[in-house]
Amino acid sequence: MRSTFNILFYVNKSKEKNGMVPVMGRVTINGTQSQFSCKKSIPLDMWDVKGNCAKGRSKEALQINRELDNIKAQIIKHYQHLSDREAFVTAEMVRNSYQGFGSEYETLLNAFDKDIANQKKRVGKDRVASTLWAMERSRKDVAEFIQSHYRRTDMSMLELTPEFIKDFSVYLSTDRGLANATIWQRCMWLKGVVLRAHYNGKIPRNPFAQFHISPNCKEREFLTEGELKSVVTHEFEDDNLAFVRDIFVFVCFTALSFIDVKELTTDNIVDINGDKWIIGHRHKTGIPYQVKLMDVPLQIIDRYKHLQEDKLVFGKMNYWSMCKKLKKVMEACGIEKQISYHCGRHSFATLALSKGMPIESVSRVLGHTNIVTTQIYAKITSQKLNNDLTMLGDKLNASFKDIKTI
Repeated sequence: MRSTFNILFYVNKSKEKNGMVPVMGRVTINGTQSQFSCKKSIPLDMWDVKGNCAKGRSKEALQINRELDNIKAQIIKHYQHLSDREAFVTAEMVRNSYQGFGSEYETLLNAFDKDIANQKKRVGKDRVASTLWAMERSRKDVAEFIQSHYRRTDMSMLELTPEFIKDFSVYLSTDRGLANATIWQRCMWLKGVVLRAHYNGKIPRNPFAQFHISPNCKEREFLTEGELKSVVTHEFEDDNLAFVRDIFVFVCFTALSFIDVKELTTDNIVDINGDKWIIGHRHKTGIPYQVKLMDVPLQIIDRYKHLQEDKLVFGKMNYWSMCKKLKKVMEACGIEKQISYHCGRHSFATLALSKGMPIESVSRVLGHTNIVTTQIYAKITSQKLNNDLTMLGDKLNASFKDIKTI
């Protein structure tokens, strides 16, 4: 049977915006059809419906027609290539070949799945489960975006353009209503997947190379010294709320994350020169840390000795249930800030710096791999700034006391 093959270009009037319409293509083979976007837009009044091209001899019209001729030539080339090695060729097969389907990294979501599979192997070693969840969430958002904007279930890596990730970020903001920090995270996962495909030679270029978006994270909350005293001294009738408060206070005085407190064992508490220290490795990064136990955290450890089980200093704890109760704790203490357990680490860093502790030491206690991270977490308060400027002023006044201005 003789094969019928045809390529038609047309404009999608339903997508008209400010007088511009997208140019589409349609491949027809033996009654099968498959549409695709030419990634071009043209003024509606410039399109020649009968000629399937831009009308006129303007520079814009000639450029669009040259590009459409090039697309047509490429599709014919792919059709001939498929016909030489396949007994039966459909319009969708030609379109997929033209758009780059068929290589190892044939689609964007396929590339995502490969990266997710690699992440799963690293969970529990150098990755935590929440990192895997974040990547899977990003993959889900990308899939929903492709379905919403392109009416497709996947896209070829070769189809990606700089506009794709820009439109994706707008979609996350408008359609999904996500905060800027979350949008930044989702886009960075997408950008990373494409970057790795490019480095591995799966695609000739990285279409997102010039894309930048700021996380624009909101200021991290922390408790001032006065607020922390209010929390420490507040009396709770409910023992459960008192326990939740004490664990938060323990974080504020030790800079441990909740998971590190949850996994803290009696083996981690050692005597060094007559003082009690916590020696361990951060759950998140595996970085070693050491913290000298001050009087307040020592009192808290002693208060809950009856809960110790399987060497766990505070017994078994559930993060989410304690987070909900922590909000009630802050309300009872008159704290209106949005405080989480992680804010305890910020509170420690801020308080330590305001009391003159060197940032290198603060970084060591926090278990950071880079001091730049400590600079982000730890706030230089107005009290610290005032103390530093006062000290500088005293030294300069002493140095210049015998000098008069002219």
